[in-house]
Amino acid sequence: MAPASTPHEGHEGHEGHEGHEGHLGHQVQEGLYSPNLHRPGLAKCRHHASSEQTPFFELTMLNASSKQQGLRPKAVVIGAGFGGLASAIRLSVKGYDVEVLEKLDAAGGRAYVHHQDGFTFDAGPTIITAPFLLEELWALCGKRMADEIDLIKMSPFYRIRFYNGETFDYSDDTEAMCREIAKFDANDIAGYHRLMQAADQCKRLGFEEMGDVAFDSYKDLLKALPSFVKMRAWKSLYSLVAENIRHPLLRVAFSFHPLLIGGNPYSVTRAYALIHSLEKTWGVHSPMGGTGALVKGLVGLLAHLKVPIRYNTAVKRICIEDGKACGVALEPPEWTPGVDSSKRHNAEGERIDADIVVCNTDSAWTYKHLIAPEHRKHWSDARIDRGRYSMGLFVWYFGTNRTYPDVPHHMMVLAERYKTLLHDIFKKHHLSEDFSLYLHRPTATDPSLAPAGCDTFYVLAPVPNLDSRTDWPAISESFRQSIQDHLEATVLENLGQHIITSKVTTPLDFQNRLYSFKGAGFGLEPLLTQSAIFRPHNRSEDIQGLYMVGASTHPGAGVPGVLMSAKALEKVIPCA
Repeated sequence: MAPASTPHEGHEGHEGHEGHEGHLGHQVQEGLYSPNLHRPGLAKCRHHASSEQTPFFELTMLNASSKQQGLRPKAVVIGAGFGGLASAIRLSVKGYDVEVLEKLDAAGGRAYVHHQDGFTFDAGPTIITAPFLLEELWALCGKRMADEIDLIKMSPFYRIRFYNGETFDYSDDTEAMCREIAKFDANDIAGYHRLMQAADQCKRLGFEEMGDVAFDSYKDLLKALPSFVKMRAWKSLYSLVAENIRHPLLRVAFSFHPLLIGGNPYSVTRAYALIHSLEKTWGVHSPMGGTGALVKGLVGLLAHLKVPIRYNTAVKRICIEDGKACGVALEPPEWTPGVDSSKRHNAEGERIDADIVVCNTDSAWTYKHLIAPEHRKHWSDARIDRGRYSMGLFVWYFGTNRTYPDVPHHMMVLAERYKTLLHDIFKKHHLSEDFSLYLHRPTATDPSLAPAGCDTFYVLAPVPNLDSRTDWPAISESFRQSIQDHLEATVLENLGQHIITSKVTTPLDFQNRLYSFKGAGFGLEPLLTQSAIFRPHNRSEDIQGLYMVGASTHPGAGVPGVLMSAKALEKVIPCA
């Protein structure tokens, strides 16, 4: 239930880094990563063989635009979230002249950092796994992530508190997991082992083999079909758990993970069992300084590469000529950050020419609001509106003037209802009076994120997206108070007496501040029919020279998925 956006992923402390250092060291020896790649004139295209996916005419037009003038091809990246920052690094190393445009006043996107009354609040991603994807970006720049980022492994990964007060500590320790399972039903231990075998298969087939495949054509889909069959991807994740686990509360504990990436466990493909294996293989981590430390580190890599980021710079329109993206037009100087997208006016500001445009923005919003309808036969308004979108997120950030040492870094506080509550959120688009919560207490790991003797928290409730027509300005405070009352009655004693700072975010903020279509937290819901080739492509189906990265494109949400989208981008983008 943590938003991943990219609801979040990264990796280890020093112990875990050593294993990945060997992995990356091997790749450096193979020539895939070079400390000199960032230097002007030494950038190398790692995918010369990608002409299979990058059409000759696209390479030719790129050459004709900038190379005839003796310049490096220009790439504009819209959005400085994890996907945009990772793409900008990879494009710069590949030889592009890159410029990043960010609508907000700081980088991060959904991983933005709020500073309030001495407290530091990560806005979004908090669960970090598959850190090698981040380590690769440092390696591309000739650096080691471990020299700059201190990743702390969580133990347990998170605590699940059920409605009846029973708890389950979820970790990568097999013996500890068996003891936790035995507290509920020892007969489910054998089923747990079977479930993890299936999860390992899904990780190998779905993540390792297909994660950075761009799924640019039906040929890619045909190649992947045998893997989809092996995973029985047409069945739901919950059905896989139910085949192996009998106890109803354990079924919840082992099936809620798709909520981390915006999916309903009863609807998403069982391929997402791979999350179990990702966590067991690479652990769950938190960086000292919060997720914002990772964002700051990536921004530092771009500074090292001399790639500029322009903040408070919103794009009004993607410029298209003869079916090709050729730059962007910015909002005019009088534009107000955070303005409701429905109230945008027709005036335009500065134009920035580019050979390619990469969007780390919500794909549905981008196609619908940045590109005129005549340029998008595939992503028409009708197709966009027909999509099934992920849930919304209500997030309450608060700080207390005392600490709660019994509350772990990550905790799930679950309601009695499970299936029917998810049905209300995803199918009926109805805001219920009850809720399940993800409670984040980063000061359990890093006390510097709050003033001395205080705690920093955020609590997240999955809620319907804006299809619910909930009047958030009218009910936001009462909904927040209900959450406060519930936390006070369960895990945070006398909470109301100790709150000294508070801030909320609703799906309406996702729409107006982050330009997320329908205020959805993760773009399209990760259904099988909205995954792989059926998800917005990394290379636009409609417009030459336009590319997509981030949670709302392939492969999907969560920090690993977002970082993999930047890797997939490399396979379809022309060489500089």
